Amino acid sequence: MIVMIGGIKGGTGKSTVATNLCAYLANQGADVLLLDVDPQASAYKWAMRRQEQHPDAPKVNTAQASGRVFDVVRDVAKRYEYIVIDSGGHASDAMKSAMLGVHKLYVPLRPSQADLETVGEMVSMIADVQALNTALEAFSLISLASTNPSVFEAQEARDALQDVPGLALSNNIIRDRKVYRDAFFEGVGVVEMTHNKATPEVQLLAQEVFHG
Repeated sequence: MIVMIGGIKGGTGKSTVATNLCAYLANQGADVLLLDVDPQASAYKWAMRRQEQHPDAPKVNTAQASGRVFDVVRDVAKRYEYIVIDSGGHASDAMKSAMLGVHKLYVPLRPSQADLETVGEMVSMIADVQALNTALEAFSLISLASTNPSVFEAQEARDALQDVPGLALSNNIIRDRKVYRDAFFEGVGVVEMTHNKATPEVQLLAQEVFHG
């Protein structure tokens, strides 16, 4: 199965989602590849930290690609059970090319007007790709949402995304928690850290992405 975490808006937590899904899969005993097509290579650097600092941790294979990467995706699909692709926050050739070989696309969005304003362009891009990749399913995912129960931005954003054509709304929300940043810095997933509220978020999202 090939899943992309992507979108045209930067700073939405794409690498956080991608790396945590990979850590989840690795801890389930899955053969997983994290493919980073973002020039910033944040996810790839996370994987390198993981290999160097936690050599005994469940393995997350990793690779980088750029440009028109459809052929790369098609090649690695023959060798791995799961592939999670992390793409940059802009409409790059790499993102559009990789989407041609993807089964599911998740578009993380902060619950902000600036993020929601990018949805139209993203939907248009998805429609163009689906003309060639008819198997592609696309979802929006509220990410970096406030943990304050008195802040209703996440629900308001979900309401705005509920009926967007061609972009289904994920049932899950990823909150803005420090443990995600700590895990990313350490090269691990939150599922590998003890006693934190982020682990159930990742577990529920992973169940939806890979088994829903």
